[in-house]
Amino acid sequence: MSTSVTVAYGDGIGPEIMEAVLSILREAEAKISIDIIEIGERVYSKEWSHGISPSGWESIERTKILLKSPTTTPQGKGHKSLNVALRKSLGLYANIRPCISYHPVIENKFGKFDIVVIRENEEDVYTGIEHRLTGDSYQCTKIITRSGSEKICRYAFEYVKKHNRKKLTCLTKDNIMKMTDGTFHAAFDHISKEYPDIKTEHYIVDIGMAKVATEPENFDVIVTENLYGDILSDIVAQTSGSVGLAGSSNIGNEYAMFEAVHGSAPDIAEKNIANPSGLLNAAVHMLVYIGQVSTAKLIYDAWLKTLANGIHTADLYKEKKSKQKVGTKEFAEAVIDNLGKKPETLSELVIGNSPDNKVNIVQDNYEQDYKVKKLVGSDIALAWNKSSNFDQIVRLFESSNLQMIAIYSKGLAVWPGNSESSSDQITCRFIANNGKQAITNSDVNNLLIKLEEHNFDVVRMDKLYLYDEKEGFFS
Repeated sequence: MSTSVTVAYGDGIGPEIMEAVLSILREAEAKISIDIIEIGERVYSKEWSHGISPSGWESIERTKILLKSPTTTPQGKGHKSLNVALRKSLGLYANIRPCISYHPVIENKFGKFDIVVIRENEEDVYTGIEHRLTGDSYQCTKIITRSGSEKICRYAFEYVKKHNRKKLTCLTKDNIMKMTDGTFHAAFDHISKEYPDIKTEHYIVDIGMAKVATEPENFDVIVTENLYGDILSDIVAQTSGSVGLAGSSNIGNEYAMFEAVHGSAPDIAEKNIANPSGLLNAAVHMLVYIGQVSTAKLIYDAWLKTLANGIHTADLYKEKKSKQKVGTKEFAEAVIDNLGKKPETLSELVIGNSPDNKVNIVQDNYEQDYKVKKLVGSDIALAWNKSSNFDQIVRLFESSNLQMIAIYSKGLAVWPGNSESSSDQITCRFIANNGKQAITNSDVNNLLIKLEEHNFDVVRMDKLYLYDEKEGFFS
């Protein structure tokens, strides 16, 4: 019985690498039936801002599996990312990117290594919440939840367990972002107690990435947040020899999407020179996911055999190491010719002790981790003339019920003291009775009214809470 799969050809090199991959799947007799949808730039130019039409959504909702070529996302302007929209709309909370070095066939500086990056896929700055606050100031909001952090960490531990891996590394920046990244790190530590047989470690993300880039052989599986995981997986894939070889899985409890790690590369589109390997590896992941493991192994081994035979596309071709430079179509034909053959110098595909790649995570019922929540103040951001001093606003609230205890500019306290604002935005912190007295929403509203009456331009407001007398904000 065949499995229905939605297929999207994408932009740039997408159509030609998808044709190459589908030709291999057909010759390998993968038991799939495909439903082709249009996504990306041509759909953006119509009326659907996310680059996918209602009929496209309907196909994905029916098949629940998407094999997708790269799409082009406008940089710095224009439409939102289709990938982000798909991941959030379909609940694809886990992004899995195996990064394997194909030494000695594909040159790299580190020999053999095999790293899996598991990236949280729905939160962090990829929520796309951005605002322009003033003429000079912009902000991007980072969202991290305890429930989402525990969910991806549990997935990572289950992945290690089911695939007979040995170690799980967590990367965060909780020395700086103590509440957001601190929550992710705490979730990792909390879930790790349920898996005492799995070795764990944590690194601050900057030194962690440096170690991965220079000592990849010391890492096994890595779990991290959305932005860090996106950057890290490209670093590791490139370290392995080429980012063009890496495929990825996006997994949720109901839906799954499989795609290459690389982009749409419009500069080489329609030239028959693109490497289809990343998308082919994504298709291999898809076959494992739907339980067609033997077909996945057949294709993967044929692909390894093709690489080992020195048949390479332009991105991998080396005069002294490669034997033949081929185009996209010719590479696919070479893989088809090698179906049923085993690679001599590269490791075959190894499937863990679970017959498929699914790790079903039951969402915990999260209860409040506090008993009392108390409103004690507000941070109010104002558009500010950098040549102005703070006297007027300070005098305005000298006798206020809510005391203005500090003024910040880009996180730096500029009052009390003699500093001047370094930007055209300042944040005034108002606290009642040193944070010990509860206030009401009306108290905060009165602050806003008073500021407006005196022609101050409020651009943002955040309430300050205590949770069981513990600050829910940082000074």
